[in-house]
Amino acid sequence: MGKIVKEKEDATEQMMWAYYNGKESFEIVERDDGYFNASFNAPYYFSSYEQWLPIEKKTMEFVRGRVLDIGCGAGRHSLYLQEKGFDVLGIDISPLAIRVCKLRGLKKAEVMSIDEASFRPNSFDTILMMGANFGLFGSFKKARRLLKRFHRMTSQNALIIAATKDVYNTRDPAHLEYHDFNKKRGRMCGQLRIRIRFQKYVTKWFNYLMVSKEEMKEILEETGWKVKEFIDGGNSNYVAIIEKEILKR
Repeated sequence: MGKIVKEKEDATEQMMWAYYNGKESFEIVERDDGYFNASFNAPYYFSSYEQWLPIEKKTMEFVRGRVLDIGCGAGRHSLYLQEKGFDVLGIDISPLAIRVCKLRGLKKAEVMSIDEASFRPNSFDTILMMGANFGLFGSFKKARRLLKRFHRMTSQNALIIAATKDVYNTRDPAHLEYHDFNKKRGRMCGQLRIRIRFQKYVTKWFNYLMVSKEEMKEILEETGWKVKEFIDGGNSNYVAIIEKEILKR
């Protein structure tokens, strides 16, 4: 009889929960071309401001007003901003992640995916998408659709602060082959299709989008957003400070 695998949306959050309860934890990222990678990200999800990379500390200087933290995970950015006096709402697709956030002291946290994130106009001044969470947009088309929605639900001078990774900055043959694999399927090179494994838990396959700076600018065109500046973090990682503009009708 084969091993029972529990298919859940929150394999990563099961890993967080295990770490929160004092257990050593890591996750396996599986790509749809058969590539696997072990990621020891649990301490990263729970890290304090003092442990953050310089790029993350720099990014926090741009945060203003009411904040929506999309894909908040264990809540490290939300908790830091809450401590600084910001009005922060953390959202995550996983009930377990939100439970961890609340146990850690986050006052406002809701179970909600990026697709479900829809609020009345002028609800937020900053949308936070840290931890490479620009990837949650999933695809070029979906990103543009959601960006237009974010435009409607934010204040006049709102910002989106989004972290991602330039997948083109690599010489790894496995990654270069995947770029070609995606091109043949009519997808962006950095449109990953992955699933996450932790112990007996495995997520469904989902799209995760990583883009170059030029690709990001192209995605933003005619969505009511434009890049204000890029903050480079090395190792292909960067954060885009994206500002709101008047959306042309």
